[in-house]
Amino acid sequence: MVLTTTGNKGGDEEMGVLGLESVVAEARTTFESGKTRGFDWRQSQLKSLLRLLKEREDDMFKVLKDDLGKHRVEAFRDEVGALVKSTENALLYLKNWMSPERVSLPLVAFPTVAEIVPEPLGVVLVFSSWNFPLGLSLEPLIGAIAAGNAAVLKPSELAPATSEFLSDTIPKYLDYEAIKVIQGGPQVAEQLLDLKWDKIFFTGSPKVGRIVMTAAAKHLTPVTLELGGKCPAIFDSLKSSRDKMVATERIVGGKWGACYGQACIGIDYLLVEEKYAPILLELLKGVLQKFFPNFELMARIVNKHHFQRLCNLLKNESVAASIVHGGSMNPDKLFIEPTILLNPPLDAEIMTEEIFGPFLPIITLKKIEDSVKFLRARPTPLVIYGFTHDEKLKRRIVEETSSGCVVFNDALIQYMCETIPFGGVGQSGFGQYHGKFSFDNFSNRKPVVRRSFLIELSFRYPPWNEKKLQLIRHIYCYDYFGFVLCLLGLKRCNYRS
Repeated sequence: MVLTTTGNKGGDEEMGVLGLESVVAEARTTFESGKTRGFDWRQSQLKSLLRLLKEREDDMFKVLKDDLGKHRVEAFRDEVGALVKSTENALLYLKNWMSPERVSLPLVAFPTVAEIVPEPLGVVLVFSSWNFPLGLSLEPLIGAIAAGNAAVLKPSELAPATSEFLSDTIPKYLDYEAIKVIQGGPQVAEQLLDLKWDKIFFTGSPKVGRIVMTAAAKHLTPVTLELGGKCPAIFDSLKSSRDKMVATERIVGGKWGACYGQACIGIDYLLVEEKYAPILLELLKGVLQKFFPNFELMARIVNKHHFQRLCNLLKNESVAASIVHGGSMNPDKLFIEPTILLNPPLDAEIMTEEIFGPFLPIITLKKIEDSVKFLRARPTPLVIYGFTHDEKLKRRIVEETSSGCVVFNDALIQYMCETIPFGGVGQSGFGQYHGKFSFDNFSNRKPVVRRSFLIELSFRYPPWNEKKLQLIRHIYCYDYFGFVLCLLGLKRCNYRS
């Protein structure tokens, strides 16, 4: 087996498994030298990454077009521009993030001070996904660098142009001794998982996520899993025609506007009351025509395998019969028309597995309040979207369902906000990142306690007696007045020696 790695000065080279181990060993040696820990190194690497993003913008547009057919505006909105914003945010707050955080202590601990000191974890491994191959590679890397780690990035082989771009450019812009890019397929990923890491960050499917978890357990390696699931959207009876239209536009954008439905946070299916389904369907058709008059502007299905997987979802006769819009396919161009289905069977694969494509099932309910029960009966999604003005329904969605995030009256915007964490729960993954949360994800928040020799509380030591028990009781109840009285003998303490 051979694999292509980069990170050595001078460019790409072919090497076997032993070569892979030596590349990772170089990253560990660099980390252990202390080089990556200082503010100057972290700042310089983030500035270099920002320079890469700005100088190679056209190249990034090209590789995203080659891999996924993304228009340059979509590529900038979802990946390139978002990464520039994220890198600038990290540079702005880096010194603050690195600073120790003072914490309060009980009065009885006086004179003691404590703080939480963030320290880098070590050498981290990042597995990215193919649907946002730049964003899902570099967004975690920003956090890993800001936190002072050495890092190895394994881009997805299903986005080969982007993978090659990262393999070529990262060693030219970033510290090649500390930041590595390793290309390859599943066999290379398996070899990487056999090695010891200080953190593994994985974005992908639950199936592969389980493999990553199993491998990580051998070395007790902490893992962040960014998975996915079936993200629902609840469409309530919005009174205003304008609100209905805005909601529909946001639903269409949240379903087909990001990598053509191939997004983990994209809307997977809609829940709506029966009587409003015809209205919603007509609104969706109109907005689709408005947004996508030319399908050439849309991203495409990533490859033949995923194209066939999506086609198979419609092979069930009952599912095919539920199509109310679209459904045409072009295998040569890996294109599937935006397709809407009305009440496909709930036990069909299209309603039990994440769609990750341009199909939108609409499930009707007698009452919109039934949506809460519907969601509770299913695995926890990455996001629940709710389009409603009903504050009671909003409260029930927040309090009675579980998900990585809840967004009301919009879709996808949460991904662009550095001030809120991004991540799943349960089947949709665990661990959070973006902004400061990325820094924390790749850091060990180490408590440091400093105490003086000035005051000693001898009642915490043996030999034990009842008075010491009473003193400890006062302390644990924060009853300092009672503690002082008992200590001075001004309060009766019944005790036995």
